[in-house]
Amino acid sequence: MRVKFPWSTRLRKSTTSEVKCRFIRDNSSKHSVAKMCRLFELPRSNYYAWLNRKPSRRKKDDLKVLELIKESYQSSKGIYGLDKILADVRKTRRCSRKRVHRLMQENGIRSVRKRKFKATTNSNHNLPVAENLLNQDFEVDAPNKAWVCDISYVQTDEGWNYLATVKDLFHKEIVGWAMSSTMTRDLVIQA
Repeated sequence: MRVKFPWSTRLRKSTTSEVKCRFIRDNSSKHSVAKMCRLFELPRSNYYAWLNRKPSRRKKDDLKVLELIKESYQSSKGIYGLDKILADVRKTRRCSRKRVHRLMQENGIRSVRKRKFKATTNSNHNLPVAENLLNQDFEVDAPNKAWVCDISYVQTDEGWNYLATVKDLFHKEIVGWAMSSTMTRDLVIQA
């Protein structure tokens, strides 16, 4: 046997009427309010009562807390996260952590995080180091006389990928490139 709680149906009805009223308000320029109210089986008087309703005390209080959150966020240049912003807000008024978290989520306020450092070079090896043939002289009078290579890493949807490029110094165009998920000798040879 299924048990029904009266508060759950009231909550469900109030939530759906709130959504309906928002939809009607957002589309009132395209369709008549009367037709949309009839479609949603919502009395027009309920819609206009919802439209003219003043914000609740909690909503007004949320706006004040949100102003404190934005103030703290901007003064930290976007670095502060939830805990530091909460500490700043609590200097002025009492507020729960969940409330600050909810308001930050609803308004898209997130801390700017530094990317992790990723080492791309392993200098601890016994392999021979190639000598510098160009000796910082990048002036070339004909194509295919001097090429320079570089390896860089790029973050993609699939993770970090390494990009090896070969550039001709005469016309300064890329003459070869290759991409791989690992930085190996074969990557440079492929480029």
